[in-house]
Order: sequence, then structure tokens, then C-alpha cells
Amino acid sequence: MSDEAGASKPSPAPTAGNATGTLQVRGVIETTLSCTDLDAAERFYTEVLGFDVFAKEQGRHLFFRCGDTMLLLFNTEHTSTMATKVDGAPIPLHGTTGAAHVAFRAGEAEIDLWKRRLGEHGVDIESEVRWPEGGRSIYFRDPAGNCLEFITPVTWGLD
Repeated sequence: MSDEAGASKPSPAPTAGNATGTLQVRGVIETTLSCTDLDAAERFYTEVLGFDVFAKEQGRHLFFRCGDTMLLLFNTEHTSTMATKVDGAPIPLHGTTGAAHVAFRAGEAEIDLWKRRLGEHGVDIESEVRWPEGGRSIYFRDPAGNCLEFITPVTWGLD
């Protein structure tokens, strides 16, 4: 979608009509990443990024609250092969393989602070990008090789 000048504009959220009105996806509640070394992941996400563990099951998962969403780290050697039930209801097998990506919201002034903090913990910045429409990102990796990013919301036209 673009405006009269040809600049890209965000597409509206998908909607579906129903008998009571319009349904609209309102956001993402969970984002998942895969890792096999949950102990290393826990140290990284708590000590480097400052997250608090919300829940964990040894060898299976680590859950963190991230603002008003959840970041779920799964050991897919477990979650893609061993069924789990909650109150008798099956949780479908799931998981990815290979490096995934997640971007965390950061204010413009916080990007440099995050660069310094990551450096203090020996985490290399892979790339720093100033986006043409405004905004800024830094990219780095977690111990499992997932590509993580701190990004300013203005990059996507968000507050």
C-alpha cells in the first residue's frame, strides 16, 4: 500500500466480518524463539537484557514477560517431539529450527545505552541501521544464534 507520492504505508490490520460486527487482530501476545541450552538462555536474558523469568520447565521452556507481551523460549528438541497437556487439553507440537528474529522496542536515546550494556557483556553488535523513513536499529545474537534487535518504534510509524 502506498500514498500519492509512492511512499509505503502500513496496511490496515486484517479483519473478518461476523454476525456481531468486525473481528480484528489487536496485537501479538506471544513471540517464541528456539534454543537447546536453556541455562545459557536464562543467563543471557536475565543478566544481559534484564528480563525476569515468568515461568520455566527444566529442559522444555523459559517464559519471560516483555512489556505487555510474552517472550517464550522453547527447547524444540522437547516441544516438537513430546506432547504436553494442560488440564487435559493437548498443546500442539510446535517449534522452529534455525535462527529466528525478534525486535524489542527501544527509545532513540536508549539505543546507545543498550549498545554499551551489550558491549559490557561481550555481546557483539552485528549491525546498526538508520532507516530511511526515520528510526534506528541495532542487531545482535543470543547464545542460541537468534537474531535480536532493538528498534525505535518510529521505524514502523508507531508511537
